[in-house]
Amino acid sequence: MSKKAIRYVTRSTAAAAGGIAAVATSMAAAALAASIILSPAADASVRMVGVHADLARAVQLNEVTEEQAARFEARIAGSIIGEA
Repeated sequence: MSKKAIRYVTRSTAAAAGGIAAVATSMAAAALAASIILSPAADASVRMVGVHADLARAVQLNEVTEEQAARFEARIAGSIIGEA
């Protein structure tokens, strides 16, 4: 095979692979978005358990004080319970 033919095949294959990767990526993104939109919302108590755990971890890592975490958790609880 000539060098020109090999270069053409290589470029064509690379372009096709790039196109397939782009389609696969967009399909994966669409599937993720659909799963997020169609999944049931967690109830308030489950959400608050997660908030509490996240804030406890932040206190443990010295990112916030215990007082700051308690105040923030109270604000978030008011917001979450207000949505329910």
